[in-house]
Amino acid sequence: MDFKNKRIGVLGGTFDPAHKGHLAISKDAFRRFKLKKVIWAITEKNPLKKQSKNYIFNRVKYCKKIIGKNSFIEVKFYEKVIKSNKTYKLILYLNRNKKNEIYFLMGADNLINFHRWYKWKEISKRCKIIVFDRYGYKKKSLNSTSFRRLNKNNLTFIKFKKVNISSSQLRKI
Repeated sequence: MDFKNKRIGVLGGTFDPAHKGHLAISKDAFRRFKLKKVIWAITEKNPLKKQSKNYIFNRVKYCKKIIGKNSFIEVKFYEKVIKSNKTYKLILYLNRNKKNEIYFLMGADNLINFHRWYKWKEISKRCKIIVFDRYGYKKKSLNSTSFRRLNKNNLTFIKFKKVNISSSQLRKI
């Protein structure tokens, strides 16, 4: 195996709870971009959202259950190691040996507010951003400040067989 350039997908979030949409985009990205692995980087708290209802331990445990036998997906909690919940700091950490090529995965709903993230332009310079279409978000995400201002060489918008589910919907059940 060629270890010169490891392509690593990163799907970050609270995963409160993880669901088949997370799994579907991980599988698609793994196949489409020939990734070595996909990391589900769980955060204790999304800086732009309220505190999660479920403890991090329970969310990690549930993610591992959802993943099942998909061994190319790793569930990780980096915040204690990098002393931050910022995506920028995570990307710096994952790319510290310069041999990794990072593919940051997100849903189209996250692209809408991406310009509010800490050092968002720097994130786009340090990794490839892969945006998966989500039901009801395509037009708004493609008209967003983030999409207009990002370097399109580092951003790929994926037309995706949409999984019409979200963590927010699941929490209401």
